Amino acid sequence: MAEENKAEQKTSVTKDAQDKLQSSKEHARRAAEDLKSAAGALAEEYRGKAEQAWGEARGKAEQALGDARERVRTFQEDAEQYVRENPTKAIFTALGIGFVLGLIFRR
Repeated sequence: MAEENKAEQKTSVTKDAQDKLQSSKEHARRAAEDLKSAAGALAEEYRGKAEQAWGEARGKAEQALGDARERVRTFQEDAEQYVRENPTKAIFTALGIGFVLGLIFRR
């Protein structure tokens, strides 16, 4: 009888240990799933913020490029108008700049 009680106790202890192990596995699995879903939500949030920042930066860059093009166009028009109004000055200025650059590059 005593041996049967010991055998029943071992079986009971083993079953309790297996139940606890199974419970721990299930708890770990649920914790991993919760962590995975939280990480996915956080990643999606940061992705949205990054896309928004990229869009804003792109818009600013396009605006700066448009402004630069407009300034270049205005400068070109002003230079053309100056050359038309003062052709002699423009020719002598170009010759002078060419002469100076020639001296610089010659050295």
